[in-house]
Amino acid sequence: MAKEKDKEKPQEDQQKTSKKGSILQWIILGLIVLVCTASGTVLGRLFANNAMPSKAQSQENTEQKPLADLKSKEIQGNEEDVWYFILDPVVANLNEPKVTRYIRVTLTLTIKKTMDEKKGIAFFDTKKPYITNWLTIYLASQSVEDIRGDKNLKRIQSELANMLNERLFPESEQYITRVLIQEFAVQ
Repeated sequence: MAKEKDKEKPQEDQQKTSKKGSILQWIILGLIVLVCTASGTVLGRLFANNAMPSKAQSQENTEQKPLADLKSKEIQGNEEDVWYFILDPVVANLNEPKVTRYIRVTLTLTIKKTMDEKKGIAFFDTKKPYITNWLTIYLASQSVEDIRGDKNLKRIQSELANMLNERLFPESEQYITRVLIQEFAVQ
């Protein structure tokens, strides 16, 4: 009997030490998590505070500049060299399976002054049905992901300007410099 009791004591001691060891592991793990969280918070605030003054300074600098300085040279140079033609709104269903979504777009064409404004307005008025047709087909080929975001809108502007120039002025000067978006509603 004494031998059996002696055998049970080491087993009980091993179980106690293994329980103590697992609890100690959890405590150490918890301390590591707390230290990492605290250091991440401190470092984040430290770097955020360093970045804030530069943003505030840049905002103050832009507010102090007069409006004439804010215009880029590209815009200043083109204001006198272009005229604008506003197209009728175009509505098209987007290329989305299982969902009916549509887009409504109103565009303004920026046209070089090398094209006479009066003759140009008459020209674009006669081509309006074709332009509306081309825009509807182009927009119907787009999905929601194709039109979402700044990069995609700039891509669409560029593609539309190129497409309209190719179709309206084949083998001649490219009169449309930009396509500006007045309205761009997706529903």
